[in-house]
Amino acid sequence: MTVRTAPGADALAFLRERLVAQNALSGLVALALAFGVGALLILSMGVNPIEACAVLFQASLGSTNGLAETAIRTVPLALAGIGIALSFRAGVFNVGAEGQIFIGGIATAFVGVQLAGAPSAIVLPAMAAAAMLAGAFWSSIAGVLKLRFGADELITTIMLNYVAIHFVSYLLHGPLQAPGSPLAQTERLARELRLPILVPTTRLHAGILLVILVTVAAQVWLWLSVGGFRLRSVGHNPRAARSAGINVTGVTLLAFVLCGALSGLAGFSEVAGVHRRMIENLSPGFGYTAIIVALLGRTSPLGVLMAATLFAALQIGSSTMESALGVPGALIAMIQALVVLFLIGQGALFTAIGHLLRRRTAPETQR
Repeated sequence: MTVRTAPGADALAFLRERLVAQNALSGLVALALAFGVGALLILSMGVNPIEACAVLFQASLGSTNGLAETAIRTVPLALAGIGIALSFRAGVFNVGAEGQIFIGGIATAFVGVQLAGAPSAIVLPAMAAAAMLAGAFWSSIAGVLKLRFGADELITTIMLNYVAIHFVSYLLHGPLQAPGSPLAQTERLARELRLPILVPTTRLHAGILLVILVTVAAQVWLWLSVGGFRLRSVGHNPRAARSAGINVTGVTLLAFVLCGALSGLAGFSEVAGVHRRMIENLSPGFGYTAIIVALLGRTSPLGVLMAATLFAALQIGSSTMESALGVPGALIAMIQALVVLFLIGQGALFTAIGHLLRRRTAPETQR
């Protein structure tokens, strides 16, 4: 007797193979769905969605200054996003990048102020190293709590965000506050201790070159090195990795350290490249947005860089879209949240589609 395959099952298999199994396409589907919902919301306001998107991307990508501002915003999103992506690859749900950015930023400013007058060739690398070490230390607190006491890193890293932000606020209102300043900020970094400007008349600094270097190094390390293989193995199946002789505890702690170091480097880029001092509101949520960037980039460093660039363009263009067409800038935040929702819910979506297709074709297959 010949068993007929339901057309719905074939369609479901095709969808899974094309859109779920292939990570890049899976992210694109989530992005397209999020933009589709956003377009409907814009349309409900009486605004042409195509015109709104044109204004948004013209503001962020259609001019030298727009491109520069988009690149500046890409730097912290990509650095923190790559750190989060590497930790996710190891099965570590480190969502503490926001606090690690603040800790890296305050370490950058402290070293820069203390070493003012020394050669910039020495101080700038020292500032970057201090930011990475501080971020790595802060992240490793959650790592030790997880490995020693079994504490859930999702909870500990979130709580450490608040501790870091308030600790930095205390320092900026007290020991590290610039003398005579009414604002919560450190002294301004000397000119030679700032990241060089790459394009005159813009704010684009050398941090974008650092991002490219980190992205390439992370991509190569993750996929072409023994360390990257161990990281991915632990994330895929820690029990099998341990049976194969991999130090699961060491790799897990390394994931925390890498996330903290790269997030701290994001703080360095903001202090040394944008604000030129540590300020109380250093990050408008880079660490949280970087989680979405890491998910959309499918935890691949190159994918994270592309996702960070897209989200940076959305954020830079949102204010222009709001002023020109009256579309609320909060819509961009909604689109970002929808990306996560659709990424997480794709499996359920395709299961529901398959179920509906099977129901429609059931009478035919029972004949």
